[in-house]
Amino acid sequence: MKTTKPGMALLLSVALNVGVLGAVVLDRLGPGASSTSAPPLHRILELDEAQRARWDAVEAPFLQQFHAASGQLEAHRRALVEALFAEAIDPLRIETARAAIAELQQDQQRLIIEQLIAEREILDARQRQQLLGLLLAQPPARTTVEDLHARPTR
Repeated sequence: MKTTKPGMALLLSVALNVGVLGAVVLDRLGPGASSTSAPPLHRILELDEAQRARWDAVEAPFLQQFHAASGQLEAHRRALVEALFAEAIDPLRIETARAAIAELQQDQQRLIIEQLIAEREILDARQRQQLLGLLLAQPPARTTVEDLHARPTR
């Protein structure tokens, strides 16, 4: 089977978008989200008890929604990859998976933006600056596709 250039570009674009979005959120969420043993974000920001209660109240539903959407994204990503490497290319199947991924990515981006706005309202000026610095200091995420293509050949 021969993969078309537009099909490969689509796959790379989808993988990059999912990878970047996932890395930003996973790094931002704190312990257990990454392999590092960094303290949870609420500790880094030194939230007081009232802030922590408000933080927990907005974080729990966000995490539930984000994890559900991540599962849906993964299912559509798998469908897209399978469609791209099927015996016969089915453009409609590819486009359907791509469109579903794009819609879910937009939904997740909105969800993240809404969450950051909600968190911003909880924080004082110093804490907002600290969170801003943490978010801006994150290294760019590498996708699986980048990792696979960056591997040395034998």
